[in-house]
Amino acid sequence: MKRARFVAAARQEFLSEVIFYNETQPGMGSHFAAAVEQAAARVLAFPLSGSPSAAITRRVIVKGFPFSLFYRSEAEGIVIFAVAHHSRQPGYWVGRTRSR
Repeated sequence: MKRARFVAAARQEFLSEVIFYNETQPGMGSHFAAAVEQAAARVLAFPLSGSPSAAITRRVIVKGFPFSLFYRSEAEGIVIFAVAHHSRQPGYWVGRTRSR
């Protein structure tokens, strides 16, 4: 069974945003988590659907939130390198792909 795997830094980004959204508006963190899960499920089903990006990765937008997932397809599923806010410095996460 194929699965989505987050590198440690991407998982920390994800969890930090869930906390932030819950503190901003109770329940919004759950909506954010569901939107990220839906984006990951889309790319698991269609790994080439994301736009090509840096470091031989692809990018998919998280619907309803100003975030993108940067990922790479592999035999077991996908590896997510970043849950990146659209206003963050582009490519800050590229170094994470080198350890793979």
